[in-house]
Amino acid sequence: MTEPFHAMDESDSSSANTPAPRPPGLESLLPVGPMDGVDESTWMDVIQKMDEVYSQLIHDEIELEKKNTELEQSQQFIFSVLSAMSDVLLVCNERGVIEETNAALCELVGRSDAELRGTSIYDLLADTQSADRARTVLDNTNPPRRGEGLELNLLDAQRQSVPVDANCTPRVAASGRRVGTVFVARPTAEIKRAYHELRAAHEALKRAQQQLLHSEKMASLGRLVAGVAHELNNPISFVLGNVHALSRYCERMRVYLAAVHADEPAEQLETLRSKLRIDHLLGDLPSLIEGTLEGAQRTADIVNGLKRFSAMDPEARSPVNLNEVIERAIHWVRKGAAPSFEVHWQPGAPCTVTGSAGQLQQVLMNLLQNALDAATGIDRVPPVVWIDTEVNSTHLRLRLRDNGPGIAPEHLSHIFDPFFTTKPVGKGTGLGLSISYGIVEQHGGALSVRNHADGGAEFLLELPLVGAVATGH
Repeated sequence: MTEPFHAMDESDSSSANTPAPRPPGLESLLPVGPMDGVDESTWMDVIQKMDEVYSQLIHDEIELEKKNTELEQSQQFIFSVLSAMSDVLLVCNERGVIEETNAALCELVGRSDAELRGTSIYDLLADTQSADRARTVLDNTNPPRRGEGLELNLLDAQRQSVPVDANCTPRVAASGRRVGTVFVARPTAEIKRAYHELRAAHEALKRAQQQLLHSEKMASLGRLVAGVAHELNNPISFVLGNVHALSRYCERMRVYLAAVHADEPAEQLETLRSKLRIDHLLGDLPSLIEGTLEGAQRTADIVNGLKRFSAMDPEARSPVNLNEVIERAIHWVRKGAAPSFEVHWQPGAPCTVTGSAGQLQQVLMNLLQNALDAATGIDRVPPVVWIDTEVNSTHLRLRLRDNGPGIAPEHLSHIFDPFFTTKPVGKGTGLGLSISYGIVEQHGGALSVRNHADGGAEFLLELPLVGAVATGH
């Protein structure tokens, strides 16, 4: 059927003769001659779609190249991380077939990554015990997500057993199914060697500390030798005098008994008895023997006190009456100090702490000796020390103050540092207060110092009472 003919006006004719705008570069794709049933606008739509597809292909290619570059960078980063790891890394599937390694493992076993891939993890284990441990981990169907640790023995390049501490973590796919295990291990030989070296160094440090403690005790004891000699001289002289008297009495008794055994007449025996003063001798013997025993006991007490102070104290702790320790410390320091040394202290109620009597006595002697040294020679004022104690439900607090010049503010923070001293060269080691601080800390107490408002330095000693929990400050 033929279409009806329509006349065209001038405007229609001009519109038909004006060509439609075309994208640059697409004119070559238009057909040269007319094609029946397809107008020019249709071809323009087809060409425009082709151009859009081509542009999308170009864009996708650029994006693909960018993704490939990022992937290569990511792979290079992962490879550098694996190469830099000092711990050995091994990734295997659920059957124990190796899928990934790192340079540390290859160096340890002496095989390349290509040689290890596809082999079994059990080929790297040195003994059946390690194989059984690894098999238990691989066969576990419900492993913990954080992994588990175990000790394995690997075969190194020389086929020698190398102990490692391994952490085994399950490798899970996106579906949640376990697809393998990641082993990260560290050889423990170096760790064990470092541990043994550290333990040996710690033992050496403990021995050195004990030697310093004992040396400081001996130094304190040496300062008291003169006073101790005077203290021992009295009972020893007393005992010697009594022994000489007993020796004379023994000789007179021997003469008298010889006359008795010779059956001398009664008159001669009576005369001899009066001449030798046998009755006076017999009456004096009990007091001589008692005095000798008393002098010997006083000597033994002094020696035992010195032994208790100078001996290396055991680690065991026992109840200690601190009032008795303070009295002994004052006694020994006074024996080695100037006669004008004055101590103001009044024992209060018995206060019992848990610790070593010898070590606590050393602390008190060090504090007293330090106070005496600080106050001696200051404006020619006799050294004076004030001691008072205070007890609460859990702790005992002892304050010891001297009438010295006090401690310079810049020295307060260093007063307990080892070898720190403000005394002239040859007058102090700088260990007394440091060792005292350590002893108090070991007893669960605290030792501090400050300058008193009335002048002089004041030390505060806190110790837990018997039954209280010892908490070091």
